[in-house]
Amino acid sequence: MMKKLTTVLTAAAMTAAAVSAVPFTASAADTVYGTMQIPYADFFKAEFADAANADVEVDAVSSATANKWSGNAVGSVDADGNWQQGGLAAGTYCEANEAGGGTILGVVYPVAISADDQAFLTENYGFTPLETAPTAYKEVTVTDGVVSFGKLVDTDGAQNVGGNVTLQTQTNYGDYQITVENYPQDADTYAAIVKTSDGNYYAMRALENIWRRGEYAWSVGYVTQTHGNNIDNADYYGTNGATITEIDMITLDGYRVVDGLSLYLPVIFTNGVTVESGAAGTGSVTYDTSAFPADFQQSASVADGFSAANGTISYEGAQPGSYQLTVNDASGKYADVRGSFTLSTADIPVQYADGKLVPADGFTEADAANFLKNITSVKVGETAYRTGRRGTTVIDPTSGEVLFDAKSGDTAVFDGSGTYSLSVTATGYSTTYDFTIAPAEEPTEATEATTSTTATTATTKATTATTKTTTKATTKSGSTGAASPKTGDAAGLPLAGLAIAAGAAAVLSKKRK
Repeated sequence: MMKKLTTVLTAAAMTAAAVSAVPFTASAADTVYGTMQIPYADFFKAEFADAANADVEVDAVSSATANKWSGNAVGSVDADGNWQQGGLAAGTYCEANEAGGGTILGVVYPVAISADDQAFLTENYGFTPLETAPTAYKEVTVTDGVVSFGKLVDTDGAQNVGGNVTLQTQTNYGDYQITVENYPQDADTYAAIVKTSDGNYYAMRALENIWRRGEYAWSVGYVTQTHGNNIDNADYYGTNGATITEIDMITLDGYRVVDGLSLYLPVIFTNGVTVESGAAGTGSVTYDTSAFPADFQQSASVADGFSAANGTISYEGAQPGSYQLTVNDASGKYADVRGSFTLSTADIPVQYADGKLVPADGFTEADAANFLKNITSVKVGETAYRTGRRGTTVIDPTSGEVLFDAKSGDTAVFDGSGTYSLSVTATGYSTTYDFTIAPAEEPTEATEATTSTTATTATTKATTATTKTTTKATTKSGSTGAASPKTGDAAGLPLAGLAIAAGAAAVLSKKRK
């Protein structure tokens, strides 16, 4: 198949075009092609012209997450001809705030304008001329200072990419998350539109809805924050119980479309179910579904060794730790409802010996392994180190070995002082495991400590944990997140996004014909 290439000029080429070269014209008329900062509200307005909710005004995206909101570098083709994806907010333009966060205002996208409007659009929307006509663009008109943007003109026609679309509910990114199998892997996705069978359209924007690997997520009012950011949800309520029929992804080369879908979004009415916590071993705990709809056909499950029905979870030989109850609607009308609970013990199944944590007397390898995998923090001296993602691993969760070469950033956890007091906290264990490492021979560097040069002090003990585990899972309210600032005010637009169009390296995006 033939492929058509669209070229976005380098900064130097764009600057030269702006000050000295004759801009490209479609004919002897005064049409000029270039790139321009387009606020989200304006970008989607014409795209929504045929929608039942055509009057919706798409908000900008406010973010408190440092750096992610400004990650707007566009993708490029490397020396081997492979596409290198742009930043998480590729192709957008943004504005920082005094608190260290920022706002993604819209996208920098190809446009066709009248030469008569070029000066005004350059000053107010960061217009930068292109030498060649783009494959896809928006037509822009200016009447008495009012700027209007047309629907996307895709000169090659929309490309139907097909493929599977899968659904998740209650994800970290919202109440619904869909994953598009054939998402654009040779171009940045500047925006996307999810269409439903009732005729409504829903805007997908960088960092708020568009994620890596073809993932698109949004909230209908239950999951209201992700990565410290409030999630817009008022304009997405209509998706609750709707059916997706089409997804339009917009790249520099135009539309990539998945249509012919019939993907039902099961009704979400709560963000969780309250579950009682209890003691590990053999016993039972209760859960409350009294607020569930009458037509919710309940089928509950936890894990192997557990049974759940009629508000009671029973178990035998359960290890300490955190567990999850899932209540499924057998009819398929409602989304699964989940609740977490903890089973705890005061027993500590490990002891320190020969440089590692091993099973304590009377406990099995399985008991010790369960403790290790549930470690949440290790305190060395007066400093506590959180484990897990972006944390610091002080004790290997598989082998139990104390990692004497562990670092927190550039700082060594073990400073070579020769004696260390450690306190280990693990989920499901109501006491910490405290012990002291007293090397028989002090190493010259902390990283030289090995199992052959360490010995356990005579005394180890378990004390009450300083960090308690959560005793109950609670249901979140359906309140909406804080509103993001609106877009579309030309007078208030910053020119921060000009750097995207004028400062990006040469970008080639390929579109299959």
